[in-house]
Amino acid sequence: MKSSRLSVIHQLKRCLDQQSHPSWSWSSLSPPSYRQIRSVSTSLLPARRRIQTQSRPTLLKSSSRSTSTVGSSSNGGRNGVACRVYSSTTATPTPASRLLFGQPVHETHPHLLKPGELTPGITAQEYHERRSALCARLPAGSAVVLRSAEVQYRSGAVFHAFRQESNFLYLTGFSEPESLAVLRRTGDAPGDYVFHLFCRPKDPRTEQWRGPWSGVDAARDVWNADEAGDVARAPTLLADALKGVANIFTDAERTRDGAETPFGRMLRLAAPRASSIGPLKPHVNALRAIKSPAEIANMRRAGQQSGRALTAAMRRSWSFEKDLAAFLEYTYQTSGLDGQAYIPVVAGGSRGLLIHYVLNNAPLAPDELVLVDAGGEYGTYITDITRTWPLSGKFSPAQRDLYGAVLKAQRSSVSLCRASANLTLDQLHAITERGLRQELTQLGFDLAGNAMDVLFPHHVGHYIGLDVHDVPGYPRNVPLTEGHCVTIEPGVYVPDDERFPRHFRGMGVRIEDSIAVGDDNPLILTTEAVKEIEDIEALRS
Repeated sequence: MKSSRLSVIHQLKRCLDQQSHPSWSWSSLSPPSYRQIRSVSTSLLPARRRIQTQSRPTLLKSSSRSTSTVGSSSNGGRNGVACRVYSSTTATPTPASRLLFGQPVHETHPHLLKPGELTPGITAQEYHERRSALCARLPAGSAVVLRSAEVQYRSGAVFHAFRQESNFLYLTGFSEPESLAVLRRTGDAPGDYVFHLFCRPKDPRTEQWRGPWSGVDAARDVWNADEAGDVARAPTLLADALKGVANIFTDAERTRDGAETPFGRMLRLAAPRASSIGPLKPHVNALRAIKSPAEIANMRRAGQQSGRALTAAMRRSWSFEKDLAAFLEYTYQTSGLDGQAYIPVVAGGSRGLLIHYVLNNAPLAPDELVLVDAGGEYGTYITDITRTWPLSGKFSPAQRDLYGAVLKAQRSSVSLCRASANLTLDQLHAITERGLRQELTQLGFDLAGNAMDVLFPHHVGHYIGLDVHDVPGYPRNVPLTEGHCVTIEPGVYVPDDERFPRHFRGMGVRIEDSIAVGDDNPLILTTEAVKEIEDIEALRS
């Protein structure tokens, strides 16, 4: 095994080990190291903008709303780091564990976050390195403008759980709506950028109704913004942040139905002399496509627990799709995952021919197969798994043959998810289709004409990460390298068509694993979900 491969495996193992949180108590919490050392070599910034590897300042609370800052340990500071003080003749320290933020932080959620992590498994240092790497890819005089996602409503006043826009989350770790981030390249050295974060200031009256958010001070103290401000002042703040910028990169919607959006107008007025406004996606996709050891560790944890949930489901008998779907979602939550990564497919019998069947409300017959495409997520990183098994616990001869054909093709393609194979996802699709064609021919299928397009109508794989279909727009004709994470999911869906053998009609079989591409070997992230015929049948014997 090559030394580079060993290095990545060791890093991944360390990340996985670190996710096993030790026992903790409120009284034993140690100060977190959120701030990271990085000097910004530019005359545009005063010297104070050095990000320190010290703990976040203690907050001192009193009855007054006005604030001031002090910088010595004698008046509440730690190690010379400024402490925010609410002006009063008598100020009493308020531990961060008693404050309310818009998302978990280590002090309030030590069972979820280790010291230094901004989101589960991902440290402030890694977020800084992502921003630094992105800015280094851009030409001089460039800035990135990121707009947060909006709260989505199911109906009327009923809203969905908030999910941050993926690039915004990837670069900031900040998971609140009504936010704007700007990254401005300021030089050629690593870390030469300025991070602006504009968000909602603390507002106790509104937060009583809408829930807590983190506020402007936390944008600086926790999320390491060089400059932070009230998002309500975004037009003015954005103009200051973009002063002198020549190239702007953003994916936020600037026009809709031929008309300028409010954001588009604000951006145009903030940077009237910018020579170009281009898409951000190609630049950030190149970074997101290659996962760090910490990202792979998150996906491995999601795959491990999701795989165990699916195997546990195979041990049981089921009469209704909805019960099986509910069992999986409950098991994801109770195993330490964030929840389900997507609406699952739980399709009994011929409903398995419908690629994205998500009604999940039909009865299940014991003589049928059930196709389940379901996965959980951890730290917003997803896993994608599909398993197909007989509800009776035993494959019929026809079910066994068709399942075995798909399994053989899937195993072969998984083994090729390594950099040394020098293959793209498109090439893996062609290899998988040839393997399926060979297996189906041996089972008596007539594959003339468009038969394979009918039986295997989708691509064999896609990229995974923060999104189920990760890095949209990133091509499938890129050779897979170490750090790419993909799915391999061949499927055969036999319609009620006289061209195909009668005993296979109405069957749908798909087998899918999430894979981290290695140098010489693939890392199967979902191996706990059993898929061998003998193993599936042994679960109910």
